[in-house]
Amino acid sequence: MEKQYPKTGIAVMIIKDGKTIIGKRKNSYGAGQYAFPGGHLEYMESFEECARRETREETGMEIKNIRFLRLLNFKLDGKHFTDIGFVADWESGEAQLLEPDKCEGWEWRDIDNLPSPLFWPLNTLLEALKTGKNYFDN
Repeated sequence: MEKQYPKTGIAVMIIKDGKTIIGKRKNSYGAGQYAFPGGHLEYMESFEECARRETREETGMEIKNIRFLRLLNFKLDGKHFTDIGFVADWESGEAQLLEPDKCEGWEWRDIDNLPSPLFWPLNTLLEALKTGKNYFDN
């Protein structure tokens, strides 16, 4: 049996004028649930490079002031990820649906008024933002 290792995921909560951008996932784990931009860390890529690339690839926007928010050891439904959450400020660009096979659309929402159902790892990002707790293990 081949040895397995967890993958590394990146999630980015982007803030603009007191709101965050969120989209409904499709054709992947968590389909039908709302999530922030993000994806997999590529080989030899820094966390910040990944956050910028995923945001650009999914939304066409640029971000700045990228800050660590939380670390999640995600073990559920036969999946194992180390998920690193960041919060960043919007810098430029308008939200575009650049990966329509992965997301139904993007919308800016108040952090306290997000749509449901939320992709469950977002709950740990929101808790980290409110409480400062930065490590979660499920």
